[in-house]
Amino acid sequence: MKKEDIIIRKSRLEDVPFIRQIVNKFAEEGKMLPLSINQIYERIRDFSIIEKNGKVIGCGALKIIWRDLAEIRSVAIKKKYQKKGYGKKIVEELLKEAEQIKIKKVFVLTNNPAFFSKLGFEKISKQKLPHKIWIDCINCPKFPKCDEIPMMKILAK
Repeated sequence: MKKEDIIIRKSRLEDVPFIRQIVNKFAEEGKMLPLSINQIYERIRDFSIIEKNGKVIGCGALKIIWRDLAEIRSVAIKKKYQKKGYGKKIVEELLKEAEQIKIKKVFVLTNNPAFFSKLGFEKISKQKLPHKIWIDCINCPKFPKCDEIPMMKILAK
């Protein structure tokens, strides 16, 4: 059996079309917020890309919110590669990035709490999150009836 070559790297400008396509496909299914091409260019440094044997198969982003708080968002893996550990790999890489820059807490708003719970995230009250994070929610088709579950992982005290 051939060993797979998995690489997780910071995104590049050439990744913008892929990020837009995969994120917006999941957004059409109601699984995440859509992103405009402009938003992706503005946030390109937040994104990481996962490649398998040289082919881009997924992405995820780490958005810094405050001096001790970040959000993991836009985690998306192509359907045929799901449930094979690639989502876990990219989230672990984003958590490692957060630790490197001394972020103490990372949160996520998710429709898949079981996935994040396996990675050490715990459900929290939405009131524990700063109001600033809800800016994106105004543009959400589900606003104000959000069905996403807030979860947090403490990295350091």
